[in-house]
Amino acid sequence: MLSKKAQYAIKALEYLAIRYTEGPVLISEIAEKKQIPLKFLETILLELRKADILESKKGKGGGYLLKESPDQTTVANVLRVIDGPISMLPCVSLYFYKPCETCDLDQCRIKDMFAEARDAVLDVLEKKTLQDLLP
Repeated sequence: MLSKKAQYAIKALEYLAIRYTEGPVLISEIAEKKQIPLKFLETILLELRKADILESKKGKGGGYLLKESPDQTTVANVLRVIDGPISMLPCVSLYFYKPCETCDLDQCRIKDMFAEARDAVLDVLEKKTLQDLLP
């Protein structure tokens, strides 16, 4: 299940994708239009800026904007930045691998199933970009 933080991140990025050619957008505008609590949105956008998905401009005419065109940012990348691993088990994660604490990998019967589930989800999310969210 997506966290509320990830849902808000995608909503905010959708709005910035729609406004991509118009330049920086004020955080207060994004919060109002997408009904996201302002303080929570500030934290989310800062994380996305640190991950090089967004850039920010200060001063008059400032705000947030996508660093690349909407067709260059995958939904999978956004979710990894905000929520971390996409896989349901740490032992099958591609970018956040960690052995399960109580599992013997050689005898585990569920890891293959969850690796297949991870691959199916990634097959969709790696192909979908912010462009796919546009009307």
